[in-house]
Amino acid sequence: MSTPAFATHPFPSGIITLTTDFGTRDPFVGVMKGSILSRWPEAKIIDLTHEILVHWPAEAGFWLARSFEYFPRGSVHVAVVDPGVGTKRDIAIVETEGHLFLAPDNGLLAPITSRVGRFKAYRLELHRLAHLGLSVPSATFHGRDIFGPIAAELAAGRLRPHQIGSELRELVPAWVDEPEVETGRVAGAVITVDHFGNLITNIDAALLARFSRPTVRTGSHEFPLKRTYGDGRPGEYVALVNAFRVIEIARSEGSATLGLGLGRGARVEVIEGETGLS
Repeated sequence: MSTPAFATHPFPSGIITLTTDFGTRDPFVGVMKGSILSRWPEAKIIDLTHEILVHWPAEAGFWLARSFEYFPRGSVHVAVVDPGVGTKRDIAIVETEGHLFLAPDNGLLAPITSRVGRFKAYRLELHRLAHLGLSVPSATFHGRDIFGPIAAELAAGRLRPHQIGSELRELVPAWVDEPEVETGRVAGAVITVDHFGNLITNIDAALLARFSRPTVRTGSHEFPLKRTYGDGRPGEYVALVNAFRVIEIARSEGSATLGLGLGRGARVEVIEGETGLS
């Protein structure tokens, strides 16, 4: 690991992104924003998503790894998908590519660090937070009591990670393995299902370079690789490289997840060949 670009970026952007599994029915997101704005009213808060599958850090890490580059350097990205809240699990801060990431160290940050390669990580040490005037945190809402206030201080430029944490050599590994790459086959998994019912995988578009006629297979179904959704007839299934440069299975003008009965964790392969739809 080497010193990241963030360390040479003197002016934080003031942007804080939030990624959680809180949903929007309850007041948790609003209260977390209140804890940020109470410390720094000038914060610019952006909701990346609050609809992560509950208790599944893999999905949060996937979306952060694929989204952070569209935000200005100096942004602070907070992710709270934290089934271990209140236990001895660590909280980590990662510096990389001119950005800061604050999240529980439960595998959530692994997709980001594996994607960028070079980073610096810190383990948050709660005993070093006394000077911030934080009260004793609740055992169940660290988003309000720890993540929000610290994000505000980092985004305001009043705090640096090394002032509240010790260097962390290893992060907890991701919950979902990287795709398997073999001669004539790449195998990954569905990481998330979007609002349209599209099955989004962790298979990066760069892995398609080894195929002359890539075909996407899941279970007994095989789909040709198309350019976009409209290249299939209504109701037809297509595989494509989506806007985040990963393989996706979609149903033209319909829901692939409902039609195929598949969801997060389903195995997906790319193979050589040229087949019709099953």
